[in-house]
Amino acid sequence: MRDWWQDLTDLVLPAECGGCGAPRSVLCARCRTALSGAVPCRVRPVPEPSGLPPVHAAARYTDEVRATLLAHKERGALALARPLGRALAGAVWAGLEAVRAPGVRDGPVLLVPVPSARRAVRTRGHDPARRIAYAAAGELRRAGVPARVLPALRQRRDVADQSGLGSRQRLANLAGALTLAPGCGRLLPAGRVVLVDDLMTTGASLAEAARAVRARPDAPSPDRGSGSSISAPAFVYWGETGEGRGEQRSGPARRRAGRRSGRPPVMTGADSADGNTDAMCAAVVAASPDAFEINRN
Repeated sequence: MRDWWQDLTDLVLPAECGGCGAPRSVLCARCRTALSGAVPCRVRPVPEPSGLPPVHAAARYTDEVRATLLAHKERGALALARPLGRALAGAVWAGLEAVRAPGVRDGPVLLVPVPSARRAVRTRGHDPARRIAYAAAGELRRAGVPARVLPALRQRRDVADQSGLGSRQRLANLAGALTLAPGCGRLLPAGRVVLVDDLMTTGASLAEAARAVRARPDAPSPDRGSGSSISAPAFVYWGETGEGRGEQRSGPARRRAGRRSGRPPVMTGADSADGNTDAMCAAVVAASPDAFEINRN
């Protein structure tokens, strides 16, 4: 009976912490602190690729954080998406605060994930950045922030495996690789665009994503206006998780949720269509330790 109960428990509870291997925990308290315990920081890779928007990261890509991201990405520990999404949500908020301009009306926050290569998605069975983006959007909505995921980017061509490539090689590998999905260009001005990914090393992926978003080949002409509903047909992919299904919910922001959780306060003016992709920012769960060293001689 004891063995039977143990087997049943293993089906319900995670076998070990994704960060350190401690038993019976999705992510133990120590690893949660390593992931989300610090204030998200502005990060810059060296060299910094041209066109890279301001990037904020929740944690350094070392030790438990590295193990947690790899467990989610490569070993299919999908339960880690929620704590990773919580960390990403903090980085998103920090980025929005950094680029906020006086007098600019707030609109909905559009999280645009950097897509994984098709080959990697087939191998892993999921797109890690997209899954974490949906979890982050859920965290932001629970704090009263009108956030949604807009999976606007698509791969235009196959790219080589990035592991083992230097910064220049990664830039060359990704140059022109991304494009906007049909219809998404007209949706971007409806909100504040935040590019999101699980990890930044050289910044090449985020720089290429920013280039594709700024290109906006299907942007509306001035006589047609730029306001468009984020419930338009192009915005139909809700994702692989329960967080994706939450994208269909709408309603007034909840101030009490932000106060109760200690998370960001509600942003008003969610009906604004004054978004500007020139003021976009980016957020990642983790970045290379060197990227945190902003004040350099």
